[in-house]
Amino acid sequence: MSRTVFCRKYQQEMEGLDAPPFPGPKGQDIFDNVSKKAWQEWMAHQTMLINEKRLNMMEPSSRAYLGEQMQKFLSGEAYDEAEGFVPQGDSSEGKDA
Repeated sequence: MSRTVFCRKYQQEMEGLDAPPFPGPKGQDIFDNVSKKAWQEWMAHQTMLINEKRLNMMEPSSRAYLGEQMQKFLSGEAYDEAEGFVPQGDSSEGKDA
């Protein structure tokens, strides 16, 4: 049986991660308080931010920016999205034609 956590993002009991995503207190906090679903969504969003904003992960400022966005995303706060991003299934686009 999989372990469950009270997900900080979704505010409900959900399936938890199998292991901390990285070492240290921050990784343990995510392991204890973030669901597998929320973490997978963050990983996809992180990839999109890196690509769309052309972040260089060798630069401390880019890593700090992603860390800040991760905290916002996983806490259910407002976070940055890529410019021009339209969520999948948004049917409002193209209705004026």
